[in-house]
Amino acid sequence: MKLDTSPIAAIATAPGRGGIGVVRASGKSLAFLVDALFPGVTLAPRHATYIPFKAANGDIIDEGLALYFKGPHSYTGEDVLELQGHGGPVVLQMLLARVLEAGAPSGLRLAEPGEFTRRAFLNDKLDLAQAEAVADLIDASTEAAAKSASQSLSGAFSQVVHKLVDGTINLRMLVEATLDFPEEEIDFLEKSNARGQLAGIIEALENVFRQAAQGALLREGLNVVLVGQPNVGKSSLLNALAGAEVAIVTPIAGTTRDKVSETIQIEGIPLNIIDTAGIRAVSEEIDVVERIGIERTWGEVGKADVILHLLDANLGPSAADEAIVAAFPPNVPVVRIWNKIDLSGHKPSKDESADAVHLYLSAHEKLGIDLLRAELLRIAGWQQTGESLYLARERHLIALRAAREHLELARQHAMQDDQSLDLFAEELRLAQDHLSSITGQFTPDDLLGVIFSRFCIGK
Repeated sequence: MKLDTSPIAAIATAPGRGGIGVVRASGKSLAFLVDALFPGVTLAPRHATYIPFKAANGDIIDEGLALYFKGPHSYTGEDVLELQGHGGPVVLQMLLARVLEAGAPSGLRLAEPGEFTRRAFLNDKLDLAQAEAVADLIDASTEAAAKSASQSLSGAFSQVVHKLVDGTINLRMLVEATLDFPEEEIDFLEKSNARGQLAGIIEALENVFRQAAQGALLREGLNVVLVGQPNVGKSSLLNALAGAEVAIVTPIAGTTRDKVSETIQIEGIPLNIIDTAGIRAVSEEIDVVERIGIERTWGEVGKADVILHLLDANLGPSAADEAIVAAFPPNVPVVRIWNKIDLSGHKPSKDESADAVHLYLSAHEKLGIDLLRAELLRIAGWQQTGESLYLARERHLIALRAAREHLELARQHAMQDDQSLDLFAEELRLAQDHLSSITGQFTPDDLLGVIFSRFCIGK
């Protein structure tokens, strides 16, 4: 991506009123801007100077702190000027207008979304994973997500990725050297312990992927869909999990006509709980609205990370329940919830069988809800081990999966003999490219544009 070196400026604090507001400017050299805004004043780099912010005619717009960071010792790697004043939206707009006016002769313009962080990336102040962590830290909705984003911003995720890349490069070097000197009649795979080195890389990648996949849940949450026949207590269970009356509960079949969603947190893991219309055979006398609701239910089931299949413990299973189970998509965890144990006489419990995990609870009486919360955490892969999680994005997981596939192909070639070294080397190269795309070393320009366009203006 080509670096645009024209100076930029924007309001760096969130819209709305606040005690403090910041206008930030960045450019290859901002001496011209300092002279225009504060004639006759020298701002010492990295020192706060209390000073009036004046309009072109000399009227005072505000008073506050001016901070000047001389590049490359700044966030963007360029000269950075920050004006910290009062956080009124009108005052900040006036101050930004004055900055743009003062810098206009030198081409100063309004910054695009994410442009300050994009310059930090292009000037090697941050790698791409760290740059994305900036946005993730701003958007974090839970304490756990904020901690993981901070870990990534500090470079923890990048460091483990770099170790994987370095290990792959070292193995590639050995392979390439052997290919360059074929007259050396040695058993490369045996002498260099190539198989052992590759196994170590794959094991390390598996650990990183597991932590990244778990961390990704902190970003997106787990989609949990409640499914079952009418009147089995789906809405009551949603209310019990949410701790509030977010869904209407009546004994009338078909009360829930469309999905009702609520996001909750369990141990910092966001869970998107989706209550759906009760499922019954379309041959029955149901109105068109309920029919559409049932169709939408199956649409949500198709997007589920976890399916909670509710059944009436007082009535037991029916053929209709088994028909619902038969229509579930494969490879999606299903928990069978036997609700209304306050009527059936069962005790809150968990039973693991070959087909599914069975939980006995009462949503109405809030009995056994802790068992369900624990099961959802187990499915999410949550572990209270103190292990660092990386707030990974979907593109990170895609890259890690692709790298793993190529390393597995390399292992297959390594199981043969030295005649397959060229294929072995090619799979290592492809794995390295996918891993390097995480930190931005081989990331296409168009992807960079998409990533930074999702940042807020001023960051």
